[in-house]
Amino acid sequence: MDNIQMVDLKSQYKKIKSAVDKAIGDVIESAQFINGPEVKSFQSELESYLDTKHVIPCANGTDALQISLMALDLKPGDEVITPSFTFIATTEVIALLGLKPVFIDVKKDTFCMDASQIENAITDKTKAIVPVHLYGQAADMGEIMRIADKHNLPVIEDNAQAIGSDYHTSSGDKKTGTIGQIGCTSFFPSKNLGCYGDGGAIFTNSDELAAKMRMIVNHGQSKRYYHDVVGCNSRLDSIQAAVLRIKLKELDGYINARRKVADYYDNFFAQFEGVNTPVRSDKSRHVFHQYTLTLEGIDRDALNAFLAEKNIPSMIYYPVPAHKQEMFSSFNSAETELPATDWLGERVLSLPIHTEMSEEQLAFICNGVAEFMKIEA
Repeated sequence: MDNIQMVDLKSQYKKIKSAVDKAIGDVIESAQFINGPEVKSFQSELESYLDTKHVIPCANGTDALQISLMALDLKPGDEVITPSFTFIATTEVIALLGLKPVFIDVKKDTFCMDASQIENAITDKTKAIVPVHLYGQAADMGEIMRIADKHNLPVIEDNAQAIGSDYHTSSGDKKTGTIGQIGCTSFFPSKNLGCYGDGGAIFTNSDELAAKMRMIVNHGQSKRYYHDVVGCNSRLDSIQAAVLRIKLKELDGYINARRKVADYYDNFFAQFEGVNTPVRSDKSRHVFHQYTLTLEGIDRDALNAFLAEKNIPSMIYYPVPAHKQEMFSSFNSAETELPATDWLGERVLSLPIHTEMSEEQLAFICNGVAEFMKIEA
């Protein structure tokens, strides 16, 4: 049996090697490394896949979030509502721009923003809401958008872990990241749609926002050497775009492979009390960027160490929620009461999940967990 990886990018690459090698070679041969035709083609193809009007490629997912906030013309001290239970990039960019993150709790079952808490967090300084589609599960966008529209607040979806997920609405399915005013994603290599370096993109159906964000990613210029707004240098390079064009064609297949892995885990762990498998909301299609267990009455850290001894990787996403990070101490956010967030931070454990997992590997992982359960019992 091959060594088990949290994400096996090498085996995935082998299946698309000839296409990837040719695409990279073609870019090098063309010498159009920045904003070349591969970037424009990928942009167009991703717009079609997402059924959105505008895709703005950029250098990484963190930049995508920052540029989205910059495009809203927010002022220092303005407040942005967001969950604390997320990767730090979501909240980091809020503080970076001099804005105030207002942390609200998540739901224990979906791991995503608890929409019922949004209105209590809204003040006259609230200027945006940033929900996160965590682990591949869509947040409750129907309710989030209802509240946002009621209070005239823009919504920026952090879609870095859920690209390809469908959210079910009365008018049909919509891809996560295309429901709010702006959506953001990361193409970090381990993502469901990942490149071979850093990369990101922003989505919107607004012509005005798209035009502004295209300026921001390119030093704030509308035409060369004419800078209309303060911007940054954030571009997806042509080699990464070439890789992403190939992998975009495979994305739905990758998602289906991940869902099959999740099915295997679900079926196996159904026999264990205290091992809670991920909920699959009937409002959306879970794309399983992570497969995350919630453990009750089980020593999570001991299980994590036990699996490591058997060369089974597992990860804790995330051991310290954003509101308790030192970087936000000036906001006194550690005093915020987020019981579900704190509860999850002590109990979540993510198991390996990727597109190339064999049944032999899955059985080995599951039997490792079962062995620990017998020892603990």
